[in-house]
Parts: sequence; C-alpha cells; structure tokens
Amino acid sequence: MTDQIHELVRDRYARSAIEVINNGAQSAADETGIGAELYSTQERDGLPDAAVLASLGCGNPTAVADLREGDRVLDLGSGGGIDVLLSAKRVGPTGRAFGLDMTDEMLALAKRNAAEAGATNVEFLKGHIEAIPLPADSVDVVISNCVVNLAADKSAVFREIARVLRPGGRIGISDIVADDSLTPEQRAERGSYVGCIAGALSFSEFESGLVAVGLSDVSVTPTHSVAEGMHSAIIKATKPTTARPAIELIPASSPADGSVGGCCGGSGCC
Repeated sequence: MTDQIHELVRDRYARSAIEVINNGAQSAADETGIGAELYSTQERDGLPDAAVLASLGCGNPTAVADLREGDRVLDLGSGGGIDVLLSAKRVGPTGRAFGLDMTDEMLALAKRNAAEAGATNVEFLKGHIEAIPLPADSVDVVISNCVVNLAADKSAVFREIARVLRPGGRIGISDIVADDSLTPEQRAERGSYVGCIAGALSFSEFESGLVAVGLSDVSVTPTHSVAEGMHSAIIKATKPTTARPAIELIPASSPADGSVGGCCGGSGCC
C-alpha cells in the first residue's frame, strides 16, 4: 500500500509539473479552497509565474510560520517551490530554505523557478517526507502545504519532523483535517487520496500524532471548509528545549477498501 500511494502521488504531481512546464497552465484542483488564490497579490507578483501556477496548496504556511531572519526552513512536499521562495525572502541571506519533494519533474520546475527568481539561499532535495534527508536538529522551522495528508506513513512524518527540528524549533503547516466524527470510510466518500481528502487525519489524530513525538504547544485551527466535515487547517507546534520522551502512536487506518482514488494533488496538494 505504501508503494502504491507513493506512485499515485508521484504520477499526479509529475503530470502537474509537466503541464506547467509545457503549457504554462495550472492544473485545477477539484476541491475548493485550494491553489494560488490563497496567497496575496503582493506575494504572487514577486514570484515566477510557473511557481504560482504550480501551487496546489490548501493554505499559506509562510504567513503563519513565524519565520525570522537567519532561520533554516524546511518545506515538506515543496512542489514548484512557491513556499520555499517565499521563505527564502523572509529568512534573508543569512538563512536558508530547503524544499523536499519525491518527484523529479517538480524538483526540476522548482530549481528553474529558483534560478529565475535569483534565489541563492535555497536548496531542493529529493526524498520522501517519511525519511527526511537532513541531519537531526538541523532546521529551525518545518512548513508544509497540504502534503501530510498524502503521506503513506504519517507517524513516520511526525517522527522525522521532531528529529530534524532544533530544540525550540517550530512548525507551521497547512493541511486538510477531518472532523473527529468522520470515519476513514466517510472521509474516502468525500474525495480521493491524491485529492487530499481520503488520507486526511482528524483533528484529534493530528494533534495526538504531534504530541506523541514529543512536540508541545500543539494547535490545529480550521480556516475554511473544503468538503462536508473536511477543513483546511493551520497546525502549529514547537519542539521543547528539553527533550520529552515520545510515546507510541497507533497509525490512523486507511479506507476499508484500501482504495487511494485519484484526482487533484500537488506537492502541496494539493
């Protein structure tokens, strides 16, 4: 199932990147409240058109991540690079913004966008967000835009976030979250896995997942509805300066039929 999810997500993101590269056209998301319109006009105007067109996120994590001059920032599922480029501006020349994606086509697009933007404090890495290719305690902030819900192993994602964050580090994530009353089967009825719906965690599952890996000050705040009982949300947390023991987390179950569906997506789903 893990490999199947990875391949479906990779295929969808690759097609989105190729469409932008070849046609300069955005792949429209089927769900509402997803895409470049979630960024301000000022933010969009300062970026290459292709970075904006490739945006399929459900929020604007750079607006809530409390980025500071000199920070090292990691964007999980960086896609065409919109959040990496915005982060790079915020952290300035003494900081650095990393983008992690598993799709060759998205990485090629992101690097092209960074070159066009003249961004020199950025770096794009290939890999899965379940196994981040960075050392422990190496970044100040982790951001992500509608990607955690696409992960095949969300417990691993949370462990990796906690591992790479420096003590005192923080997260600012936008993601799709389900009402606690919805079962995995009911989430799957509302949208596909690669459409960022079927694989979404509930509010309590997201919060408990972050607490389980030792993060504190966890908050999951809905911003707008994307389907019945499904919301775009802002997730924040910090890594304590004094380590707390992690607890065992039981992964959220997948839809009963094991389906992953198909529709929108993006290294930032979305």
